[in-house]
Amino acid sequence: MANVVKKHSISFELAQKMVDEAVAKAREIGVSENVAILDDGGNLKAFGRMDGAPIPTIEMAQNKAYTALLGVSTQDFFNFIQSDPSLLAGIPTLARMAAWGGGFPIKLNGEAIGVSGAPMVQNDVDCATAALALVSDAVPGGLNS
Repeated sequence: MANVVKKHSISFELAQKMVDEAVAKAREIGVSENVAILDDGGNLKAFGRMDGAPIPTIEMAQNKAYTALLGVSTQDFFNFIQSDPSLLAGIPTLARMAAWGGGFPIKLNGEAIGVSGAPMVQNDVDCATAALALVSDAVPGGLNS
């Protein structure tokens, strides 16, 4: 079986618990969020949409998670591309890319979480961080932490 690669993945149960934890944090701080967990192929694994969370932020949450599959938080990704005008102009035009806070890798070479819907990006970050606390080997800031 030399041509077979084993990979590890969080379970659906853990992904759903992460969604629930992010929602609990959102309730605590008084915001409505969309929470998306994607597998390493960018496919939706778990999702939650709180009552009142803006419709456009459903896609934004998924895009934040998709971008975090690069192995860095979406905020770190923005910090990286903002120093290069061609990247800053080009990267955001790519489908499914999001360059603002609220997306985090869950594990290196693994899944990612994206949270969107609150009036301030820091709220999205706080809710995602609460969910990441459930994963013992999560990568809170990505490769640059």
